[in-house]
Amino acid sequence: MSIRRNSREAVLQFLFQDDFKGFEKGCDQNLAHRFTDFCTLYDVQKKARSYAVELLEGVYAERLSIDEIIGKYASNWRLERIDVTDRNILRIAVYEMIHRKDIPPEVSINEAVEIAKRFCANDSPAFVNGILDAVKTGVSKQ
Repeated sequence: MSIRRNSREAVLQFLFQDDFKGFEKGCDQNLAHRFTDFCTLYDVQKKARSYAVELLEGVYAERLSIDEIIGKYASNWRLERIDVTDRNILRIAVYEMIHRKDIPPEVSINEAVEIAKRFCANDSPAFVNGILDAVKTGVSKQ
């Protein structure tokens, strides 16, 4: 498994935790410190940590716009109805697709689908793929 995949999976697990806490106001403060504690507790590879922190900081900084994009392309799904794990996989991938020009959207989509296969229900990979494909198509038209 690649270092970046490990980073994405660690970010997914961290976001999952924070999502259950409701992304409390100010929880993005001391993010790097909280993530370091998380990495120690869950034995996240040291090589995976720097990209994970970049992703976390980006997802937190852009979460409202990312959630708006997901809501726009998740036809007939309110964001809060989307499974917590699926929602956070989508957040990570949408962040990469919109804000990381060094990563082709196809790579972000593929990584999200593969992570969904590992962490989610059987129908989640197709769900994640469908929404991210719609995001990719919609963003490329803008």
